[in-house]
Order: sequence, then C-alpha cells, then structure tokens
Amino acid sequence: MAEYRIDELAHKAGTTVRNIRAYQDRGLLPPPRLEGRVGYYDDNHLARLRLIGQLLARGYTFAIIKELLVAWEHGKDVSEVLGLEKVLTDPWSDELPGQVTVEELVKTFGAGLDDEQVARFLDRAVALGLIEPEGDHYRVPSPRLLHVGAELVAAGIPLDAVLDIAEQIRADCDVIAGRFVNLVNEHVFDRMPAAAPGAEEIPQLAAIVRRMRPLVKMVVDPFIARAMEARAQEALGARLELIRDHLQQAGR
Repeated sequence: MAEYRIDELAHKAGTTVRNIRAYQDRGLLPPPRLEGRVGYYDDNHLARLRLIGQLLARGYTFAIIKELLVAWEHGKDVSEVLGLEKVLTDPWSDELPGQVTVEELVKTFGAGLDDEQVARFLDRAVALGLIEPEGDHYRVPSPRLLHVGAELVAAGIPLDAVLDIAEQIRADCDVIAGRFVNLVNEHVFDRMPAAAPGAEEIPQLAAIVRRMRPLVKMVVDPFIARAMEARAQEALGARLELIRDHLQQAGR
C-alpha cells in the first residue's frame, strides 16, 4: 500500500494540507502512522478524503459526514445511504426548466399594465416560484405552469385572479403532499427501530420513496378529473339551462 506525506496526500486528494488537518481535528480522518515526527498516510486515508470531498460537494454538514463515516466503519454501505439521499432530493418531475425575459413576460401577461403593476406582478410570480431571477432574464422551473397562466389570461381572466388561484392551488398541493408523506411516515418509517436503519433497510426506504412518485400522480389525476366533471356540470349546467330558457322565451 502506498504511503504519502501530508502534502503528497493533499495533492493526490485535490485538497489542502489545512483541510486535512481540519478533518483530523473534527474526527473525520484517522491520524497518520508516525515515524519520529513525520506522519505517513496511506490509500485508506486517500479514499476517505475523496469521499469527504464528495459529501461536502453534495451539501452535507461535517456532523452528518461524521455519522456516515462511522456507519461506513461499522460495515454499512455509504453508497446506499447516498442512494436514499438521491431519491429524496431528485426532482419529482421530468419537466425541463425554461427561461424568459421581462419583455416576454410583459407581452404575455402585462398588456395594459403600468410599470408599478408590472413590478408587482413579477414580485408575486417570484414569490409563488413561477419564475426565478437569473441575470438579465428569469428562469422558469415549470414552463407548463406558465403556459397555463398565459392561456387563462388570454381567455379573459384578470392576471391578479390567475395569481390568486395559483397561490391557492399551490397551498392545496402542499396539503396533498403532506398527507402522502405523513402516510408513509406513520405506517413505514415510524414502525422502524428507534435506532438508525440498518444497511439492509436503507434500500427498502429508497424503493418506497421511489414508488411514491407515480402513485401520487395516479391518485391525484382521477380525483381531480372526477371533481372537475362534477363541478363543471353543476356550475355550467345551471347556466346552460338559463340560456336555453332565454332562447325559448325569445322564440315565442
């Protein structure tokens, strides 16, 4: 097994001597083998340094990294832990984000609005997560949502009313998501041992979360379809009857 002095190890791992010493102080990296006053590190240290770098790049705190490394030392597969994290943090939609300029937004949504009203519209759209400032343009996380809003405005619905309903639907969807998460928490996660899940349980947790993705859409789509059918028939049916009665009276 190769051995390295601290500066050689830092170069191999793509880090700094200062970072290596900081990791040792935090208990993330075992001490080197000492010969006199010189410390020698081996490939195990190098592998651990590379893993620490990967975890830091993914946003893990030092405390969480230490827990993962302890699990690794006890024979648990850190890649399985990372696999669960990936399932939890991956986007739940395959929709590709887009981008739009202020001019394009104003042309689509802001016809007839003054500068103050346009600024208020942009602020509300950002607060709702419909657009995100990005340099001289806006990033659009969901072009589909923006398209729906544009169609509603084109149909004659006031922009403020469209933003109001977007805010309400977002809150409704948050409630639905919370119900699904609580369901899995109560009947799956909460029934597991109080201690951290074992290596054999982590892939099962990832699989459960992965299976939730299509299930949420499969449940929501038919419910919203049936609700729309009932509401549309109830609301528009009454209006159609009024129109029919009016036509009958006009034809007499």
